[in-house]
Amino acid sequence: MRQHLLIDADDTLWENNIYFEQAIHEFIGFLNHSNMSHEEVRQVLDETERLMGYGATNFTNSLLATYQQLAEDTISDEHLQYIRQLGEQIHSHPLTLLDGVLETLEYLSPRHDLMLLTKGDLEEQRLKIDRSGIEQLFNHVLIVPEKNAATYHQIVGQLELETQVTWMIGNSPRSDINPALAAGLNAVFVPHPQTWVLEHEEVMQPTADNQLLTLERFADLRTHF
Repeated sequence: MRQHLLIDADDTLWENNIYFEQAIHEFIGFLNHSNMSHEEVRQVLDETERLMGYGATNFTNSLLATYQQLAEDTISDEHLQYIRQLGEQIHSHPLTLLDGVLETLEYLSPRHDLMLLTKGDLEEQRLKIDRSGIEQLFNHVLIVPEKNAATYHQIVGQLELETQVTWMIGNSPRSDINPALAAGLNAVFVPHPQTWVLEHEEVMQPTADNQLLTLERFADLRTHF
């Protein structure tokens, strides 16, 4: 049976958060706080990111704000420029599709209706999609500011999807799996070891009206669809 497959992008189709984690590691080392552990500094940064929002630009602002809050030495323009470069260099990383993604999309595309669904800054996400070279495999590309149950209800209505044969596929419990299940859709959870900490959440259990699959790899979709 033909299905509607909504597919997340960052850390589902291509690597994303590993570059943020690398920058965070360098930032904490540069800060070298005398009284706070790495974990405590990370907690301050996480809370700042929660307030600032998604994307590399907001991440850069979060690094700068956290540094200005926690720095023990005199803050110089040189130090701020270094912190700024840590965030901005994320834009320059090559876009790398995860193993099996291209082959799996090429397998699924003629069999089902594929829709790319990603959240974040419109220009930033649009650039990633352009660089990925896979847009032609999707029937629709949707960039939204947030993924919650209301977003999924809106997409179902906008595209006239039948919830019983609509699946959200992604790595984030908070944005991909739980709100899709809450909206009555089915979901496929494909965990990624570097999923952003603010996307962590206990995965909901499906109801009698929808389904949840947990797969080890994106390529495993070929077995189920």
